[in-house]
Amino acid sequence: MTSSDLIWMRPEGSGVGRPAGRSRAEITEAAVRVADRDGLAGVSMRHVAAELGTGAGSLYRYVETREDLLDLMADHVAAEYRLDAPSGEWLDDLVDVGLQAREIYRRHPWLAELALTRPVAGPRGLDVTEYVLAVLAEHPASDGEKVVALAMLNAVVAAAAQAEASPVDMLRGARFVAHVAAQGNHPHLAALAPATTHTDPIPDALRRILGGLLPLDR
Repeated sequence: MTSSDLIWMRPEGSGVGRPAGRSRAEITEAAVRVADRDGLAGVSMRHVAAELGTGAGSLYRYVETREDLLDLMADHVAAEYRLDAPSGEWLDDLVDVGLQAREIYRRHPWLAELALTRPVAGPRGLDVTEYVLAVLAEHPASDGEKVVALAMLNAVVAAAAQAEASPVDMLRGARFVAHVAAQGNHPHLAALAPATTHTDPIPDALRRILGGLLPLDR
């Protein structure tokens, strides 16, 4: 094993002396609390150590780098998925995975950035992958197509969650679009039908994307 291996391939260190020994799980849970409260930028060895009431130096016996800590955090919250037995309706099951992901992103707004920029799969993440492959076990798509579909599902939901959590005033943007459209230079923009319902568009969007990536008529 080398330091370039993912942290789950390295033996967990054990603390000695004072402060009392800790565990990766305890440190990871503290880091998630810090990120939930202060965002991803607030996650540092020093801040996580303060959350635990100890010094930053003591954490390095368990987690070598901040990148290791980020990997542990992302995998830790993957345990929040509810992976029921496949229903036999693969599209329904995959859309459910996507909607569960969105709820996890809502609970942990920092997670979308990691999913889009640091897509590392740990033990719990691989449990989700295994579940998706089980759902698609009878689907005629190739293994590569199934893996790509899962990656796209993750990326689309993460991007949507990131946009949803954005502090940008969407109504202000909509007012500007209406202002430009009213000037008459963008007829196609002006012809767009205004939204008349508050129906959640994400489930239908996921169905369309997954149906296009994994067609049955092949």
